[in-house]
Amino acid sequence: MIIDTDKTVSMTEANQNFSKVARMAVEYGDVTILKNNKVFLTVHYEPQEESQKAASDEDVLTSSEKLMKRNKHVYEELAK
Repeated sequence: MIIDTDKTVSMTEANQNFSKVARMAVEYGDVTILKNNKVFLTVHYEPQEESQKAASDEDVLTSSEKLMKRNKHVYEELAK
């Protein structure tokens, strides 16, 4: 496995400065966190398209209605 040292941080540094790890993930796409010179975790960040970020009001209302119908007995019990 080839590890890019520009995209690598130690576990200690990641614990103490997680915002730095997050910024690196946004900049590079992924960050490798090492612990005792072994790969402990690889953080991957892939930005979503604008259309994937939020559901339309209509989709939310439709989903809410389905959930309410499916769990009607729960809502009735809570209303008691």
